[in-house]
Amino acid sequence: MAAGAFFFALMSLMVKVVGTRLPTMEVVLARSVVTLVLSLALIRHLGVSPWGKRRRLLFTRGALGFVALSSFYYAVIHLPLADATVIQYTNPVFTALLAALFLSERMGGREVAFALAGLGGVLVMARPTLLFGGEAPALPALPVAVAMTGALFSAAAYTTVRALGRTETPAVVVFWFSMVSVVAAFPLALRGFVLPRGWEWGLLLGIGVATQLGQLLLTMGLREERAGPATAVAYLQIVFAAGLGFLFLAEVPDRWTGMGAVVIVLATWGLYRRGVIPEPGVASGGK
Repeated sequence: MAAGAFFFALMSLMVKVVGTRLPTMEVVLARSVVTLVLSLALIRHLGVSPWGKRRRLLFTRGALGFVALSSFYYAVIHLPLADATVIQYTNPVFTALLAALFLSERMGGREVAFALAGLGGVLVMARPTLLFGGEAPALPALPVAVAMTGALFSAAAYTTVRALGRTETPAVVVFWFSMVSVVAAFPLALRGFVLPRGWEWGLLLGIGVATQLGQLLLTMGLREERAGPATAVAYLQIVFAAGLGFLFLAEVPDRWTGMGAVVIVLATWGLYRRGVIPEPGVASGGK
């Protein structure tokens, strides 16, 4: 679980580095192509059909995942690495709300309180001038809004995955996500296309490989350990992101980021303990 969290944080670092010159959609396209090739190889190994049984819902999951992935990568490129990672961890809050709305799952007063606390943690990190005055420099509003959009669409994608879990294998779900993302990102990446340079090709490949390794290791961890302790370790992704940001980008998280992270982690953990969401934070890098 710790190794999986590290690879997701490493993926975010590579996205931020390569995204300083390459457009976001090019990075999304490269990641999706690598994931598509790897998922096709896995499907062939398993001997299952890639097309699945509920194609409309599979397409919907792919489209939601594409928006989530694009938003997350934009946020990673334009926000400090730790801040973008922490905001992404609000997706379990949205998952709980969407599951209550569309899957008829229960959500009482305490669950609502945890959800509001999680969103409040984002306000602490963003520090909007309207609420905080001039006490601390605010994060740029657009990247924060895009990051929140990514978390919301991640939650919507996870909600569809929970509905698909009864009929579709994970390999098929990943295949559709990758296929839809390639088709959607390709025309957008052509606009203002920038040819990658030598080391950038390696980073683009590394983004896809690190994502696959993160997903594989997290899955292995959940299989070998009880969900509670295992997913608690998954929160190390925030620590790894902060450490990599400091080591390679000279980013120093401030006390507002720390306080917001504590609030968001406690809120999502509270929702998990109440049985509202499954395994908080496990798939934050995979979408």
